[in-house]
Amino acid sequence: MKPLRVGLLGLAHLHPRSYLPLLAAVEGVAVTAAAEANPALLADFVRDFPVQGFADWRELIAREPLDLAVIFLPHAQCPEAAVACARRGVHLLVEKPMAATAAGVRAIIAAAREAGVVLTTGFAWRYHPVSRLLRDLVAKGALGKLIGAQGVCTAGRKDRYLAAQAGWMLRRAESGGGPMHNLGVHWIDWYRWLLGEEVVEVMGRTVQVPGEHDIEDQALALLTFAGGAVVSLDISYTLPPCYPISRYLRLALRGTAGVACWEPSYEGLHEQLVVASDHPDYAPAGYRELTVDLPPAPGYFGQPGQEYLRDIVTAIREGRRPPITGEDGLRALQVVEAIYESAATGRAVTVPAPDQEEA
Repeated sequence: MKPLRVGLLGLAHLHPRSYLPLLAAVEGVAVTAAAEANPALLADFVRDFPVQGFADWRELIAREPLDLAVIFLPHAQCPEAAVACARRGVHLLVEKPMAATAAGVRAIIAAAREAGVVLTTGFAWRYHPVSRLLRDLVAKGALGKLIGAQGVCTAGRKDRYLAAQAGWMLRRAESGGGPMHNLGVHWIDWYRWLLGEEVVEVMGRTVQVPGEHDIEDQALALLTFAGGAVVSLDISYTLPPCYPISRYLRLALRGTAGVACWEPSYEGLHEQLVVASDHPDYAPAGYRELTVDLPPAPGYFGQPGQEYLRDIVTAIREGRRPPITGEDGLRALQVVEAIYESAATGRAVTVPAPDQEEA
């Protein structure tokens, strides 16, 4: 089997180094090149990993034969690079949220379709075994009709991006927004996937601590799904340094017949899901604490991250659509833009249906 040649476009990001163990764990994949405009960052990377280094991604794709480009550039730069790669027949993994605007994501989707290349983005939370367990609970009606849910993602503080030489993440013109734009897309996609429904309306609020950055520090939103469930999101960069781990995550579901709650440990190997249900499967007590143990796996998001990348490589080799598509990235970012619009106007905002967006 011919190795799938992979290039990394952009290193001023939290994740490029932690993607390397994931790619190394996938059979038949070879990371051959990386591009980064920051010479010190590039020098450190090629010293630690046996890849060809380029100061400009344009030079990389012109000189290095690639099968897959993994793009970690500032969000505003992702569309130009992704479109250029697609036109060369290079498959695309564009790190979420894929662009600074939904219009940028649309440009990537159009180029990938025209070129016939695979396009995906990193919504690997779908691959977590607890996520799949929860989806099964919802599908079989263990919680009854879902009426409400909650998603919390508080991930460190803004200075972690400065430490990673990714200060662009704190500038709206380059990033597109703050925590809702960068992190909220995970939970928006997760609930879309869990319910099999689209968000139809949002209410949003943002909080910005006075300072030198023009992104929000916290964003809150109410998402109304097509089936009537309302999901509250609390997404922020405000976790204090004294907190014992690097983030606080919570996913909770409330239905007419039960509730479920999960506080993911993210990098941990032992997960606990609490379920209380009137469903016959949970009789007689109706309450269970379910545990899921993940095998140790190095790299970004561990075993679920590896599984996600294996699926993408398989989709490329088989010439089929990946499980997570560019359209999934577009839908999540459309919801984020509606949240920001609502926060600015103080009014509820309708999210256009997918067919209306594509028209």
